[in-house]
Amino acid sequence: QVQLVESGGGLVQAGDSLRLSCAASGHTFSTYVMGWFRQAPGKEREFVARISWRGRTTYYADSVKGRFTISRDNTKNTVHLQMNSLKPEDTAVYYCAASPLVGSTSEGGYAYWGQGTQVTVSS
Repeated sequence: QVQLVESGGGLVQAGDSLRLSCAASGHTFSTYVMGWFRQAPGKEREFVARISWRGRTTYYADSVKGRFTISRDNTKNTVHLQMNSLKPEDTAVYYCAASPLVGSTSEGGYAYWGQGTQVTVSS
């Protein structure tokens, strides 16, 4: 089992950057694909990015490609989401999640979830 705790959210202006972090507990962190999802008010939760077990492969939603970067450090059981050139439409609660499946972009593919961290981007 994996427990996930996100941090790093906040209120920023359009064009600014934020770095989200997700700290994981458990000895099996390196065996999970890690992902970030987000949920804006009144909308369904959507996939943002994922990273493979060893960090060699990443995949992004088209809406964040070129602006966001996902990374992980298996020695520290952490995963990060560097968000640059933020836009008001990036405003959402961001969730870290762990998946035992390869290549999942669906919520159903992720077994463990954090509590979320709020990101608000003002125009």
